[in-house]
Amino acid sequence: MSFFEIVVLPNGDIALKRGNDTDEPLIRISFSREVEGFSDESKIDLAKVMIEAGIDLFDKMDLDILQSAEEENNFSGTSRLIH
Repeated sequence: MSFFEIVVLPNGDIALKRGNDTDEPLIRISFSREVEGFSDESKIDLAKVMIEAGIDLFDKMDLDILQSAEEENNFSGTSRLIH
């Protein structure tokens, strides 16, 4: 099972990465200078909302793709697991 963490990078970007992974982050969020005054905690809270929205959208898109494939190819019993 993979665990994910949201971290503040040295340059101030917020990133989503796999726990204990030193590779490139899966998602990187850069904020404009207008939000430079926000605390890291506020930036992380905003990043969490953005990441959750992205996962929800991906989940919906993935579901739409699976439904189309089932209709076209009669696939059934396809399971999906998103963490």
